[in-house]
Amino acid sequence: MLPVANKQELMRHFDDWVTDREVSFAAVRGFVDNPELIGQRLLGKYSVATTSGSTGIPGIFLLDTLNWTVTLAFSLRMIMGWLNASDTFRLLVRGGRAASVLAMGGHYVGATSFAAIRTRRSARRLRALPAQAPLRNLVAELNRYRPALLIGYASVMALLAAEQDAGRLHIQPVLVLPTSEGLSQDGYDRIARAFHVKVRTVYVATECLFVAIGCEHGWYHVNSDWVILEPVDASYRPVPSGEESHTVLVSNLANRVQPILRYDLGDRILQRPDPCPCGNPLPAIRVRGRRHPHLPNRTRRESRSATARA
Repeated sequence: MLPVANKQELMRHFDDWVTDREVSFAAVRGFVDNPELIGQRLLGKYSVATTSGSTGIPGIFLLDTLNWTVTLAFSLRMIMGWLNASDTFRLLVRGGRAASVLAMGGHYVGATSFAAIRTRRSARRLRALPAQAPLRNLVAELNRYRPALLIGYASVMALLAAEQDAGRLHIQPVLVLPTSEGLSQDGYDRIARAFHVKVRTVYVATECLFVAIGCEHGWYHVNSDWVILEPVDASYRPVPSGEESHTVLVSNLANRVQPILRYDLGDRILQRPDPCPCGNPLPAIRVRGRRHPHLPNRTRRESRSATARA
């Protein structure tokens, strides 16, 4: 069995970790220190994404073509599974416009992915808004753009829902996707009521942008074609279904340049022991929170091709 890996150890041995001998930590460090390179590809081959270091140490991750291909397929399956025929029609009628509220100004995965596609024709249907902007500015921009799909930090989505209730924001999205932070069920319900819309969630991280898709019963279904999740105790021994884990190990089977294998993600999860009532046959989990001392004890939920967890 492969040994357990963690961010601290892998970052210390970055040059031994990457499989492309053209890549060095010094070169990657210089790349991420240059904000003008956000969205560009290292050596013309790899997207570069950083994490904020909220778990104690920043991470730098390379995303190769296969990784992005699987992420795109995951995203399409996610959207198709959530939208019925009527939803899809409304999305198309509105031009498929999507707006995402992102952390800007760094090589975060959301900003990196949006910057990378800004020159493409499809970029006309995508709008990235800085999460750091004043709320009134976000409201004004969203009122002008009128997105059919709204993605962003859960706390910002809650603020926007309050603006919608107050009549200052007046958009009609088909789907809202809160990311990166956990809300109570009441918080998600308030967003759904404010926008009269479906609210769905995903469970992803910068280390793996396609872990699991949320269902209407509050479970996340693991993308087990490309991801292996191992709930384990404090000694990294397997935890049975129905029992909360101390942490979870993730293996990303799509990243060939920077293998993520049995990587300690730091989340406490519970795997459902019986079939989910939604009918999805993929393994179902719930995320109970972080066990890392640098973070508050709360669930962190992230979108994938949107903002990822640090």
